Amino acid sequence: MEAIGILYLAILFVACFVAVHAAKLAWIGFKSVRAAKAKPREEQKPEQKKEEKKPPEPVYYIVEKKRKRAKADYSAPREIKFRDDR
Repeated sequence: MEAIGILYLAILFVACFVAVHAAKLAWIGFKSVRAAKAKPREEQKPEQKKEEKKPPEPVYYIVEKKRKRAKADYSAPREIKFRDDR
């Protein structure tokens, strides 16, 4: 009996998954069709020449010079004595 419940749960999940994604894709398609109708295609006129493209301007990056870390200055090691109070 538990196995049939798990099977129904899986089928319900797949059905909901498909329904949600189908609705989402339909909405995206509807918006694209509506946008295509709003903007009629403009025919390109062969007489008009495109402006000549200028070479792109060079890009300069500001880079900081890496600085060396100051060497750590350690003191001489100390001896640590622990008390034995037993």
